[in-house]
Amino acid sequence: MQNLKKLEQADVKGKKILLRVAYDITLAEENLPTGQAGEKMIVPDDTRIRATVPTIEYLLKQGCSLGLLSWLKRPAGKVVENLRMQPVADKLSELLARPVKALKDCVGTEVQKEIKAMKPGDIIMLENVRFHPEEEKADQQFAKELCEGFEFIVYDAFAQAMRMHASTTGILQVLPSASGFLFEKEITTLSHLLENPERPFVAVMGGAKISDRVGVMENLIKKADRILIGGALANTFLLAQGHKVEKSLVEDVFVDTARGEKKDYLKICQDLLQKAQDRLQLPLDMLAAESAEGGDVRVINIDEGEHLPAGWAYFDIGPRTIDLYSQILKAAKLAFANGPMGLFEIDRFAGGTKHVAEAMLSSGATTVIGGGDTESIVVRYGWEGRFTHVSTGGGASLEFLAGKEFPVMKYLVKK
Repeated sequence: MQNLKKLEQADVKGKKILLRVAYDITLAEENLPTGQAGEKMIVPDDTRIRATVPTIEYLLKQGCSLGLLSWLKRPAGKVVENLRMQPVADKLSELLARPVKALKDCVGTEVQKEIKAMKPGDIIMLENVRFHPEEEKADQQFAKELCEGFEFIVYDAFAQAMRMHASTTGILQVLPSASGFLFEKEITTLSHLLENPERPFVAVMGGAKISDRVGVMENLIKKADRILIGGALANTFLLAQGHKVEKSLVEDVFVDTARGEKKDYLKICQDLLQKAQDRLQLPLDMLAAESAEGGDVRVINIDEGEHLPAGWAYFDIGPRTIDLYSQILKAAKLAFANGPMGLFEIDRFAGGTKHVAEAMLSSGATTVIGGGDTESIVVRYGWEGRFTHVSTGGGASLEFLAGKEFPVMKYLVKK
């Protein structure tokens, strides 16, 4: 575990704090009453906001005043009305049961007036920092403007820690800083998977893209006792083994024109299978259909040489695979999962994801899950609070587990 600059060790009493959070939330339109004009954006899932509440409450107890800073989606350096931070401020105000004032910008004269007027206990929500093109350019002058009027930075934006932007690495070059409780928890938990895991340590890898998971799998092959493969990820591995996958979703070749790179993921899968040997487990059987939306569903026993009908596709792991994966997970002492086992948004292909997650929960093991889809599974089945840790940063957790160093760590680790 890296030697983080921790919030509880920092002198923040009575200070004006720039609290960097990761409230990159998908907003939704509220259904307004009939006859009422306009539209209102709301926060449908407040998981990421709730995760920062312990840090906020600690700072308030220290007599601090807070300016919260985040980006929201990709407005491409211009103001987009439906991507304002106002709905996020409203939700945070509701959770804290105290006012959170949303500002119309994150820099400038009016913002400075608000910061100057803040008293202990006041909270302001700065506007979406990506409304300014300087943000993604990591403009250092813009970073200084973001810090103006504040005395200290608390960095709690784990999900955005892999970016080199003005509001990430930029601001940390301007003011003294410490990590927030959420950031510390994420780093501590994920470091444990890599540095000193309890055994058996079982990793479950699903989802659609192997390109997002190659680094993690290469790293986990050295750490985990078993790696269980599902989702569309399994299709690419099966194709690499020579199985016909017909119209199943696969990611076989990726061409990055900007970098002039071409990656053969079938070759990468073959290499991973060779490196992992019997530690990497592919499905014994899969659920197949001609269409995800309707029609017959058939179990294809891959290990018995059965073939997928022409024009069909795999959409979930099969019952024998569910049993095998469940048995392996129930014996685990540490389990990590990323990505669903199938097209879980459709009920008839949600069984693999649901049963594998239930096996994790009933194992008594330390359970860690990460990834955007994996987060939504927790909400869908009402499993909040039942896993040991649910990462708030899908992409960030994968990069960390792949062994990549976050740019912000240069400023958040004690020298």
